[in-house]
Amino acid sequence: MVAVMLFSFGYTANSQVLISLLLGDKLNSEKLKFGLDGGVNWSNITNNDPSLYKAYFNLGFYFDFLLKEKTKWYLHTGVLVKSTMGGQGYAPYTIGNAELDSLFAGGKMSRKISYFNVPILVRYQFKNMLYIEAGPNLGLRYKAYDIFYADVEDKKDLTYELDVRDQYTRIDAGVMAGVGFQVIKGTGYNFGMRYYYGLTEIMKENTGDPQHNSTYYLYFSMPVGAGAKAKEKAEAKKLEKEAKKQDKEEKKARKEKK
Repeated sequence: MVAVMLFSFGYTANSQVLISLLLGDKLNSEKLKFGLDGGVNWSNITNNDPSLYKAYFNLGFYFDFLLKEKTKWYLHTGVLVKSTMGGQGYAPYTIGNAELDSLFAGGKMSRKISYFNVPILVRYQFKNMLYIEAGPNLGLRYKAYDIFYADVEDKKDLTYELDVRDQYTRIDAGVMAGVGFQVIKGTGYNFGMRYYYGLTEIMKENTGDPQHNSTYYLYFSMPVGAGAKAKEKAEAKKLEKEAKKQDKEEKKARKEKK
């Protein structure tokens, strides 16, 4: 069931982003904020030495739901459409091609695993616009490559990508926690940092210690259509203020006539 839900998220993600961009002003309200979420993440795979953190870019869309009126509790969710995990610094292994094995024998290898990630985080907003959040994260793996690279005479920066998606489990699940800051009060302009640790084994066949994803996220989120909503709200307040002022003046004039 979870796999079906994540697959539907991933399959329709691009169209959802386009539709949401067009209808962003309709989605934002006092109880719901919608926007784009993206940044840089540094990822590593545990129990896979030597493994070093590698930087990747991520991009997606988010929803912030106010859980209860007049409180500071929110539910943050959405889909990171472009979300890559993996690591670097691995020693290359033989792939069954004598020429390629010879070229990359003294090189290095990095691992790139692409997911559709769905965070489900409970967030608490403090009065100073700082917030903390924590909850589960579910991922659907759709691509995976081992990238071999080496410096070869007359062939600098030689690289080779090997499709290894069948070696990795389809579903990744773990816990995520973070801290952030709301740039402008009452809007979805936020920046912050999150940490994700996978609780599921990512390899289909692994005879050693279980391998998990470990990722740090540095992100910035911006609302879509919230500017128009804020402008409409400010205009409504202005008209309401002018109407009250006019009503007050009319009452004063009637009182003076009496």
